[in-house]
Amino acid sequence: MSERPRPRVPRRPRLMPGSRPHLGPRPHPNLPNLRGGGAVRLGLLLAILGPGLVSGFADNDAGGIATYSVAGIQFGYDLLWVILVSQIVLFFTQEVGARLGLATGQGLTGLVRGKYGVRWAAFVAVLMLVANLGTTLAEFAGIGAALGLFGVPIGVSAVLSAVAMVLLVSRGSFGRVQFLFVGVGIAVSLAYFASAILAKPDWGLAIHSLLIPKLSSAPLYWLTVVGVVGTTITPWGQAFIQAYVVDKGLGPKELNGERIDVALGSWLTNVVAGFIVVACAATLWASGQTNITDVGEAAKALGPLAGDSATLLFAGGLLAASLLGLGVVPLTSAYTVCEAFGWEAGVQWRWRDAPAFYGLLAFFMGFAAIVVLIPGLPLFAVIVLSQVLNGLLLPFILVFVMLLARDRDLMGSLRSGRLLTVIGWGVTVLLAAMSLLLVYVTIAPPAV
Repeated sequence: MSERPRPRVPRRPRLMPGSRPHLGPRPHPNLPNLRGGGAVRLGLLLAILGPGLVSGFADNDAGGIATYSVAGIQFGYDLLWVILVSQIVLFFTQEVGARLGLATGQGLTGLVRGKYGVRWAAFVAVLMLVANLGTTLAEFAGIGAALGLFGVPIGVSAVLSAVAMVLLVSRGSFGRVQFLFVGVGIAVSLAYFASAILAKPDWGLAIHSLLIPKLSSAPLYWLTVVGVVGTTITPWGQAFIQAYVVDKGLGPKELNGERIDVALGSWLTNVVAGFIVVACAATLWASGQTNITDVGEAAKALGPLAGDSATLLFAGGLLAASLLGLGVVPLTSAYTVCEAFGWEAGVQWRWRDAPAFYGLLAFFMGFAAIVVLIPGLPLFAVIVLSQVLNGLLLPFILVFVMLLARDRDLMGSLRSGRLLTVIGWGVTVLLAAMSLLLVYVTIAPPAV
Protein backbone atom coordinates (compact mmCIF):
# COMPACT_ATOMS: atom_id res chain seq x y z
CA MET A 1 0.00 0.00 0.00
CA SER A 2 1.55 3.31 -1.05
CA GLU A 3 2.21 6.02 1.52
CA ARG A 4 -0.31 8.85 1.52
CA PRO A 5 1.35 12.04 0.20
CA ARG A 6 1.80 14.90 2.66
CA PRO A 7 -0.47 17.89 1.99
CA ARG A 8 1.20 20.79 0.27
CA VAL A 9 1.65 24.00 2.23
CA PRO A 10 -0.12 26.91 0.52
CA ARG A 11 2.37 29.24 -1.10
CA ARG A 12 2.68 32.59 0.62
CA PRO A 13 2.26 35.48 -1.84
CA ARG A 14 5.33 37.63 -2.42
CA LEU A 15 4.87 41.36 -1.97
CA MET A 16 6.57 43.97 -4.10
CA PRO A 17 7.15 47.62 -3.25
CA GLY A 18 3.96 49.61 -3.62
CA SER A 19 1.74 46.75 -2.48
CA ARG A 20 0.05 46.52 0.89
CA PRO A 21 0.53 43.47 3.11
CA HIS A 22 -2.42 41.12 3.29
CA LEU A 23 -4.10 41.56 6.68
CA GLY A 24 -6.74 38.84 6.37
CA PRO A 25 -6.66 35.28 7.74
CA ARG A 26 -3.35 33.50 7.17
CA PRO A 27 -3.33 30.04 5.59
CA HIS A 28 -0.05 29.08 7.31
CA PRO A 29 -0.52 25.73 9.11
CA ASN A 30 1.85 26.42 12.02
CA LEU A 31 -0.04 29.26 13.71
CA PRO A 32 -3.52 28.77 15.18
CA ASN A 33 -6.07 31.55 14.79
CA LEU A 34 -6.98 31.92 18.47
CA ARG A 35 -9.67 34.18 19.88
CA GLY A 36 -11.17 34.51 23.33
CA GLY A 37 -10.27 35.32 26.92
CA GLY A 38 -7.07 35.50 28.91
CA ALA A 39 -6.17 31.81 28.75
CA VAL A 40 -6.66 31.76 24.99
CA ARG A 41 -4.62 34.95 24.56
CA LEU A 42 -1.83 33.31 26.57
CA GLY A 43 -2.02 30.37 24.19
CA LEU A 44 -1.72 32.73 21.25
CA LEU A 45 1.31 34.42 22.83
CA LEU A 46 2.98 31.03 23.29
CA ALA A 47 2.22 30.23 19.63
CA ILE A 48 3.89 33.50 18.58
CA LEU A 49 7.03 32.99 20.67
CA GLY A 50 10.00 31.57 18.83
CA PRO A 51 11.82 33.89 16.41
CA GLY A 52 13.15 36.23 19.11
CA LEU A 53 13.99 33.42 21.51
CA VAL A 54 15.74 31.24 18.93
CA SER A 55 17.66 34.19 17.50
CA GLY A 56 18.70 35.26 21.00
CA PHE A 57 19.76 31.79 22.10
CA ALA A 58 21.69 31.27 18.86
CA ASP A 59 23.69 34.45 19.53
CA ASN A 60 25.38 32.48 22.31
CA ASP A 61 26.97 30.07 19.85
CA ALA A 62 30.59 28.90 19.67
CA GLY A 63 31.75 32.32 18.48
CA GLY A 64 29.87 34.02 21.26
CA ILE A 65 31.22 31.72 23.95
CA ALA A 66 34.78 32.12 22.67
CA THR A 67 34.49 35.91 22.51
CA TYR A 68 32.88 36.23 25.93
CA SER A 69 35.53 33.90 27.32
CA VAL A 70 38.29 36.10 25.88
CA ALA A 71 36.62 39.14 27.43
CA GLY A 72 36.59 37.51 30.86
CA ILE A 73 40.07 35.95 30.59
CA GLN A 74 41.83 39.09 29.33
CA PHE A 75 39.92 41.87 31.09
CA GLY A 76 38.13 40.27 34.02
CA TYR A 77 34.83 41.99 34.76
CA ASP A 78 35.74 45.20 32.87
CA LEU A 79 33.74 44.48 29.70
CA LEU A 80 30.43 43.63 31.35
CA TRP A 81 29.21 47.15 30.50
CA VAL A 82 29.50 46.25 26.80
CA ILE A 83 27.10 43.35 27.34
CA LEU A 84 24.55 45.65 29.01
CA VAL A 85 24.74 48.15 26.14
CA SER A 86 24.55 45.31 23.61
CA GLN A 87 21.36 44.04 25.23
CA ILE A 88 19.60 47.38 24.73
CA VAL A 89 20.87 47.72 21.16
CA LEU A 90 19.99 44.10 20.35
CA PHE A 91 16.34 44.63 21.31
CA PHE A 92 15.90 47.57 18.94
CA THR A 93 17.67 45.93 16.00
CA GLN A 94 15.79 42.64 16.40
CA GLU A 95 12.48 44.46 16.87
CA VAL A 96 12.81 46.30 13.58
CA GLY A 97 13.82 43.07 11.80
CA ALA A 98 10.80 41.25 13.20
CA ARG A 99 8.55 44.19 12.27
CA LEU A 100 9.78 44.07 8.67
CA GLY A 101 8.81 40.41 8.47
CA LEU A 102 5.42 40.97 10.12
CA ALA A 103 4.50 43.84 7.79
CA THR A 104 5.71 42.49 4.45
CA GLY A 105 5.79 38.70 4.63
CA GLN A 106 9.25 38.78 3.02
CA GLY A 107 12.86 38.27 4.08
CA LEU A 108 15.54 40.96 4.04
CA THR A 109 17.24 40.23 0.73
CA GLY A 110 13.87 39.75 -0.96
CA LEU A 111 12.83 43.23 0.13
CA VAL A 112 16.14 44.73 -0.97
CA ARG A 113 15.78 43.04 -4.37
CA GLY A 114 12.25 44.36 -4.84
CA LYS A 115 13.03 47.88 -3.65
CA TYR A 116 16.61 48.54 -4.83
CA GLY A 117 17.25 45.91 -7.50
CA VAL A 118 19.25 42.73 -7.97
CA ARG A 119 22.68 44.36 -7.62
CA TRP A 120 22.00 45.68 -4.14
CA ALA A 121 20.36 42.40 -3.16
CA ALA A 122 23.49 40.58 -4.34
CA PHE A 123 25.63 43.01 -2.32
CA VAL A 124 23.64 42.30 0.84
CA ALA A 125 23.70 38.55 0.15
CA VAL A 126 27.50 38.52 -0.34
CA LEU A 127 28.05 40.46 2.90
CA MET A 128 25.80 38.04 4.72
CA LEU A 129 27.44 34.93 3.27
CA VAL A 130 30.96 36.13 4.05
CA ALA A 131 30.02 36.81 7.66
CA ASN A 132 28.06 33.55 7.91
CA LEU A 133 30.91 31.43 6.58
CA GLY A 134 33.19 32.57 9.38
CA THR A 135 30.44 31.97 11.93
CA THR A 136 29.68 28.48 10.57
CA LEU A 137 33.38 27.63 10.79
CA ALA A 138 33.22 28.80 14.39
CA GLU A 139 30.35 26.39 15.11
CA PHE A 140 32.31 23.40 13.78
CA ALA A 141 35.37 24.53 15.73
CA GLY A 142 33.26 24.76 18.89
CA ILE A 143 31.82 21.28 18.38
CA GLY A 144 35.32 19.93 17.76
CA ALA A 145 36.70 21.64 20.86
CA ALA A 146 33.89 20.34 23.08
CA LEU A 147 33.99 16.74 21.82
CA GLY A 148 37.78 16.85 21.66
CA LEU A 149 37.79 16.92 25.47
CA PHE A 150 36.33 13.42 25.28
CA GLY A 151 38.76 12.18 22.62
CA VAL A 152 36.54 12.57 19.54
CA PRO A 153 38.57 13.65 16.44
CA ILE A 154 37.41 16.90 14.84
CA GLY A 155 36.89 15.15 11.48
CA VAL A 156 34.39 12.75 13.02
CA SER A 157 32.58 15.46 14.96
CA ALA A 158 32.35 17.74 11.88
CA VAL A 159 30.88 15.07 9.59
CA LEU A 160 28.42 13.70 12.15
CA SER A 161 27.16 17.13 13.24
CA ALA A 162 26.74 18.37 9.64
CA VAL A 163 24.77 15.28 8.54
CA ALA A 164 22.64 15.28 11.69
CA MET A 165 21.72 18.96 11.41
CA VAL A 166 20.82 18.78 7.71
CA LEU A 167 18.57 15.78 8.37
CA LEU A 168 16.97 17.46 11.35
CA VAL A 169 16.06 20.65 9.53
CA SER A 170 15.03 19.00 6.27
CA ARG A 171 13.08 16.07 7.72
CA GLY A 172 11.58 17.58 10.87
CA SER A 173 8.41 19.63 11.11
CA PHE A 174 8.50 23.36 11.79
CA GLY A 175 7.22 22.89 15.34
CA ARG A 176 9.75 20.17 16.18
CA VAL A 177 12.67 22.19 14.83
CA GLN A 178 11.65 25.24 16.85
CA PHE A 179 11.04 23.14 19.98
CA LEU A 180 14.52 21.64 19.68
CA PHE A 181 16.16 25.05 19.12
CA VAL A 182 14.47 26.57 22.18
CA GLY A 183 15.19 23.48 24.29
CA VAL A 184 18.89 23.57 23.44
CA GLY A 185 18.97 27.30 24.19
CA ILE A 186 17.50 26.73 27.64
CA ALA A 187 20.06 23.97 28.32
CA VAL A 188 22.92 26.32 27.36
CA SER A 189 21.55 29.02 29.66
CA LEU A 190 21.35 26.65 32.62
CA ALA A 191 24.85 25.28 31.99
CA TYR A 192 26.52 28.69 32.07
CA PHE A 193 24.44 29.90 34.99
CA ALA A 194 25.71 26.91 36.97
CA SER A 195 29.29 27.53 35.78
CA ALA A 196 29.16 31.12 37.03
CA ILE A 197 27.80 30.06 40.42
CA LEU A 198 30.49 27.38 40.84
CA ALA A 199 33.20 29.95 40.03
CA LYS A 200 32.23 31.97 43.17
CA PRO A 201 32.75 35.39 41.57
CA ASP A 202 32.94 38.83 43.15
CA TRP A 203 29.35 39.84 42.42
CA GLY A 204 29.86 43.35 43.80
CA LEU A 205 32.69 44.03 41.35
CA ALA A 206 30.66 42.44 38.56
CA ILE A 207 27.69 44.77 39.17
CA HIS A 208 30.00 47.81 39.39
CA SER A 209 31.64 46.88 36.07
CA LEU A 210 28.23 46.31 34.50
CA LEU A 211 27.06 49.84 35.30
CA ILE A 212 30.29 51.89 35.15
CA PRO A 213 32.51 51.47 32.05
CA LYS A 214 36.26 51.13 32.49
CA LEU A 215 37.85 52.16 29.19
CA SER A 216 41.28 51.47 27.73
CA SER A 217 43.28 52.65 24.70
CA ALA A 218 44.77 49.19 24.06
CA PRO A 219 43.97 47.77 20.59
CA LEU A 220 43.14 44.36 22.11
CA TYR A 221 40.55 46.02 24.32
CA TRP A 222 38.69 47.56 21.37
CA LEU A 223 39.14 44.43 19.26
CA THR A 224 37.38 42.55 22.04
CA VAL A 225 34.68 45.23 22.39
CA VAL A 226 33.86 45.01 18.68
CA GLY A 227 33.97 41.21 18.92
CA VAL A 228 31.50 41.21 21.82
CA VAL A 229 29.14 43.54 19.95
CA GLY A 230 29.64 41.56 16.71
CA THR A 231 28.76 38.27 18.34
CA THR A 232 25.70 39.74 20.09
CA ILE A 233 24.26 41.85 17.26
CA THR A 234 24.98 39.94 14.08
CA PRO A 235 24.22 40.35 10.37
CA TRP A 236 22.81 36.82 10.28
CA GLY A 237 20.64 37.61 13.32
CA GLN A 238 18.97 40.46 11.44
CA ALA A 239 18.23 38.26 8.45
CA PHE A 240 17.24 35.22 10.52
CA ILE A 241 14.59 36.80 12.72
CA GLN A 242 12.91 38.41 9.72
CA ALA A 243 12.93 35.19 7.68
CA TYR A 244 11.79 33.15 10.68
CA VAL A 245 8.85 35.48 11.37
CA VAL A 246 7.78 34.97 7.74
CA ASP A 247 8.36 31.21 7.88
CA LYS A 248 6.27 30.96 11.05
CA GLY A 249 3.39 32.75 9.33
CA LEU A 250 3.12 35.75 11.68
CA GLY A 251 1.47 38.98 10.57
CA PRO A 252 0.88 42.58 11.73
CA LYS A 253 -1.65 41.55 14.40
CA GLU A 254 1.11 39.68 16.27
CA LEU A 255 3.28 42.79 16.76
CA ASN A 256 2.87 43.06 20.54
CA GLY A 257 3.47 39.36 21.11
CA GLU A 258 6.53 39.39 18.89
CA ARG A 259 7.95 42.37 20.80
CA ILE A 260 7.66 40.32 23.99
CA ASP A 261 9.39 37.45 22.19
CA VAL A 262 12.23 39.74 21.07
CA ALA A 263 12.59 41.26 24.55
CA LEU A 264 12.87 37.81 26.15
CA GLY A 265 15.40 36.65 23.59
CA SER A 266 17.52 39.81 23.94
CA TRP A 267 17.50 39.61 27.72
CA LEU A 268 18.31 35.90 27.93
CA THR A 269 21.18 36.00 25.44
CA ASN A 270 22.95 38.77 27.33
CA VAL A 271 22.34 37.26 30.76
CA VAL A 272 24.05 34.09 29.54
CA ALA A 273 26.87 36.18 28.02
CA GLY A 274 27.35 37.85 31.39
CA PHE A 275 27.54 34.45 33.14
CA ILE A 276 30.29 33.32 30.74
CA VAL A 277 32.34 36.49 31.33
CA VAL A 278 31.87 36.19 35.09
CA ALA A 279 32.86 32.49 35.15
CA CYS A 280 36.11 33.17 33.28
CA ALA A 281 36.88 36.36 35.18
CA ALA A 282 36.42 34.71 38.58
CA THR A 283 38.71 31.80 37.72
CA LEU A 284 41.18 32.22 34.86
CA TRP A 285 41.61 36.02 35.03
CA ALA A 286 41.71 36.03 38.84
CA SER A 287 44.42 33.33 38.83
CA GLY A 288 46.50 35.04 36.13
CA GLN A 289 45.85 32.43 33.41
CA THR A 290 45.40 34.93 30.57
CA ASN A 291 47.28 32.99 27.90
CA ILE A 292 44.43 30.59 27.09
CA THR A 293 44.25 30.16 23.30
CA ASP A 294 41.38 27.70 22.90
CA VAL A 295 37.84 27.61 24.22
CA GLY A 296 38.21 23.90 25.00
CA GLU A 297 41.38 24.73 26.91
CA ALA A 298 39.41 27.32 28.85
CA ALA A 299 36.83 24.70 29.81
CA LYS A 300 39.56 22.30 30.92
CA ALA A 301 41.33 25.01 32.93
CA LEU A 302 38.17 25.64 34.96
CA GLY A 303 38.48 22.20 36.56
CA PRO A 304 41.27 22.89 39.09
CA LEU A 305 39.76 26.29 39.92
CA ALA A 306 36.03 25.58 40.15
CA GLY A 307 35.78 21.78 40.11
CA ASP A 308 35.36 19.11 37.43
CA SER A 309 31.63 19.79 37.24
CA ALA A 310 32.39 23.33 36.02
CA THR A 311 34.49 21.89 33.21
CA LEU A 312 31.73 19.50 32.17
CA LEU A 313 29.09 22.21 32.31
CA PHE A 314 31.22 24.66 30.30
CA ALA A 315 32.06 22.01 27.69
CA GLY A 316 28.46 20.78 27.54
CA GLY A 317 27.21 24.31 27.08
CA LEU A 318 29.76 24.86 24.31
CA LEU A 319 28.64 21.72 22.48
CA ALA A 320 24.94 22.54 22.75
CA ALA A 321 25.46 26.17 21.74
CA SER A 322 27.59 25.19 18.74
CA LEU A 323 24.96 22.72 17.54
CA LEU A 324 22.27 25.40 17.88
CA GLY A 325 24.39 27.86 15.90
CA LEU A 326 25.11 25.20 13.29
CA GLY A 327 21.39 24.76 12.81
CA VAL A 328 20.61 28.48 12.58
CA VAL A 329 23.48 30.19 10.70
CA PRO A 330 23.57 28.00 7.54
CA LEU A 331 19.77 28.14 7.60
CA THR A 332 20.06 31.93 7.44
CA SER A 333 22.47 31.64 4.50
CA ALA A 334 19.97 29.48 2.62
CA TYR A 335 17.17 31.95 3.38
CA THR A 336 19.37 34.82 2.15
CA VAL A 337 20.23 33.34 -1.23
CA CYS A 338 16.72 32.03 -1.95
CA GLU A 339 15.15 35.39 -1.08
CA ALA A 340 17.64 37.20 -3.35
CA PHE A 341 16.63 35.03 -6.32
CA GLY A 342 12.95 34.58 -5.47
CA TRP A 343 13.18 30.83 -4.81
CA GLU A 344 11.02 28.91 -2.35
CA ALA A 345 12.49 29.02 1.17
CA GLY A 346 11.36 27.74 4.55
CA VAL A 347 11.44 24.69 6.79
CA GLN A 348 7.72 24.10 6.20
CA TRP A 349 8.57 22.96 2.63
CA ARG A 350 9.63 19.44 1.75
CA TRP A 351 12.95 18.87 -0.02
CA ARG A 352 11.33 18.17 -3.40
CA ASP A 353 9.26 21.38 -3.16
CA ALA A 354 12.23 23.62 -2.24
CA PRO A 355 15.35 21.84 -3.60
CA ALA A 356 17.40 25.04 -3.88
CA PHE A 357 16.76 25.92 -0.23
CA TYR A 358 17.78 22.55 1.18
CA GLY A 359 20.57 22.10 -1.36
CA LEU A 360 22.09 25.42 -0.28
CA LEU A 361 21.69 24.48 3.37
CA ALA A 362 23.61 21.24 2.79
CA PHE A 363 26.25 23.05 0.70
CA PHE A 364 26.98 25.71 3.32
CA MET A 365 27.32 23.12 6.06
CA GLY A 366 29.42 20.77 3.94
CA PHE A 367 31.75 23.50 2.68
CA ALA A 368 32.41 24.82 6.20
CA ALA A 369 32.95 21.27 7.49
CA ILE A 370 35.65 20.73 4.83
CA VAL A 371 37.37 24.07 5.50
CA VAL A 372 37.54 23.45 9.24
CA LEU A 373 39.55 20.25 8.57
CA ILE A 374 42.45 22.16 6.94
CA PRO A 375 45.61 21.11 8.83
CA GLY A 376 47.05 23.85 10.99
CA LEU A 377 44.01 26.12 10.72
CA PRO A 378 44.03 28.33 13.88
CA LEU A 379 40.49 27.51 14.94
CA PHE A 380 40.35 29.77 17.99
CA ALA A 381 41.57 32.74 15.96
CA VAL A 382 38.97 31.92 13.29
CA ILE A 383 36.24 31.87 15.94
CA VAL A 384 37.13 35.24 17.48
CA LEU A 385 37.94 37.02 14.20
CA SER A 386 34.66 35.83 12.67
CA GLN A 387 32.84 37.74 15.40
CA VAL A 388 34.93 40.85 14.73
CA LEU A 389 34.01 40.50 11.03
CA ASN A 390 30.35 40.39 12.04
CA GLY A 391 30.82 43.67 13.88
CA LEU A 392 32.50 45.30 10.89
CA LEU A 393 29.83 44.23 8.37
CA LEU A 394 26.78 44.84 10.55
CA PRO A 395 26.44 48.63 9.87
CA PHE A 396 26.07 47.96 6.12
CA ILE A 397 23.17 45.59 6.77
CA LEU A 398 21.51 47.97 9.25
CA VAL A 399 21.49 50.80 6.70
CA PHE A 400 19.15 48.76 4.47
CA VAL A 401 17.07 47.67 7.47
CA MET A 402 16.51 51.27 8.60
CA LEU A 403 15.68 52.50 5.10
CA LEU A 404 13.14 49.73 4.55
CA ALA A 405 11.56 50.24 7.98
CA ARG A 406 10.68 53.85 7.06
CA ASP A 407 9.06 52.91 3.74
CA ARG A 408 5.35 53.64 4.10
CA ASP A 409 4.36 51.56 1.05
CA LEU A 410 6.10 48.48 2.44
CA MET A 411 5.38 48.85 6.14
CA GLY A 412 1.93 50.43 6.32
CA SER A 413 0.93 50.93 9.96
CA LEU A 414 4.08 49.12 11.15
CA ARG A 415 6.37 51.79 9.68
CA SER A 416 9.03 53.08 12.10
CA GLY A 417 7.96 56.27 13.84
CA ARG A 418 10.21 59.20 14.61
CA LEU A 419 11.51 57.82 17.92
CA LEU A 420 12.32 54.35 16.56
CA THR A 421 13.94 55.93 13.50
CA VAL A 422 16.20 58.13 15.64
CA ILE A 423 17.16 55.16 17.83
CA GLY A 424 17.77 52.92 14.81
CA TRP A 425 20.00 55.37 12.99
CA GLY A 426 21.77 56.21 16.25
CA VAL A 427 22.57 52.52 16.74
CA THR A 428 23.78 52.23 13.14
CA VAL A 429 26.08 55.27 13.48
CA LEU A 430 27.38 54.00 16.83
CA LEU A 431 28.27 50.60 15.41
CA ALA A 432 29.90 52.16 12.37
CA ALA A 433 31.96 54.45 14.66
CA MET A 434 33.08 51.42 16.70
CA SER A 435 34.20 49.69 13.51
CA LEU A 436 36.21 52.76 12.42
CA LEU A 437 37.73 53.01 15.90
CA LEU A 438 38.81 49.39 15.69
CA VAL A 439 40.51 50.03 12.34
CA TYR A 440 42.24 53.11 13.76
CA VAL A 441 43.62 51.51 16.92
CA THR A 442 44.77 48.51 14.87
CA ILE A 443 46.78 50.47 12.25
CA ALA A 444 47.76 53.59 14.23
CA PRO A 445 51.45 53.74 15.19
CA PRO A 446 52.13 53.16 18.89
CA ALA A 447 52.58 56.27 21.03
CA VAL A 448 56.19 57.11 21.82
